[in-house]
Amino acid sequence: MAANSGDSRTASINSAIASQATGKWFGGWSGDIGSAVSSYVTAASSAGKLPILIAYNIPNRDCGSYSAGGASGGDAYKTWISAFASAIGTKPALVILEPDALMQLDCLPSDADRAARLVLLNYAVDQFAANAKGAWLYIDAGHSNWKTPDETATRLVNAGVARARGFALNVSNYRASSELTSHGQAINTALVGKGVSTRPFVLDTSRNGNGPLGSEWCDPAGRKIGSVSQVHTLGGQPEMSLWLKAPGESDGCAGSAGSFVPALAFRLISGS
Repeated sequence: MAANSGDSRTASINSAIASQATGKWFGGWSGDIGSAVSSYVTAASSAGKLPILIAYNIPNRDCGSYSAGGASGGDAYKTWISAFASAIGTKPALVILEPDALMQLDCLPSDADRAARLVLLNYAVDQFAANAKGAWLYIDAGHSNWKTPDETATRLVNAGVARARGFALNVSNYRASSELTSHGQAINTALVGKGVSTRPFVLDTSRNGNGPLGSEWCDPAGRKIGSVSQVHTLGGQPEMSLWLKAPGESDGCAGSAGSFVPALAFRLISGS
């Protein structure tokens, strides 16, 4: 709310939203990614806080939709994500890897493009395993109204989830926590059937207090902030509820994707 300090809703938004632990998104706008990540995790460590970081720079991001962009190609992405992981090093951090990248494989134009994306996601997993020993990495796995648990599990296996901490559900979406929990448990059942042990999963609860408005995903009316960021049971299902999408940041309809819209934030507080 720093850019909207004169807004009459500032106090309410500061109290209900800005004071809560929320993920920070990193992409091409972050400048030198090593410096940006290092500054963020170092500041968190100094303050005794656990940082939540979202890596969002996969090539052909969002299939050219509202959040289009990403690295210019595979080599550029490898350089970027390697620097991201190395900047965390041994400092503790939670990292969400590339929202929508797995679920949007279908929109890529060819089998070669889909295979290339999986190569990049596996490369990212290995970079965090090797160079970010303090990080817990969760691969984004969409939400409960996107792909079946079996299909989601197949994609997670192909992306290297066996070498990550786990997976994330509902990033930037509105599905209810109870529905997501059942979906996550079903994914884990499918993972076991594919030879991978169950993985902890986390939920984005930033805007799911009233559940979804049908299948509408772009700044739907009547949504509400959900349970604040918290640890449930380490290794459990779900392991954590996290505010990954900052409430009040537009999906791309009420404002440009990622821009903060005070009216959206205020509506999320009351559920109006």
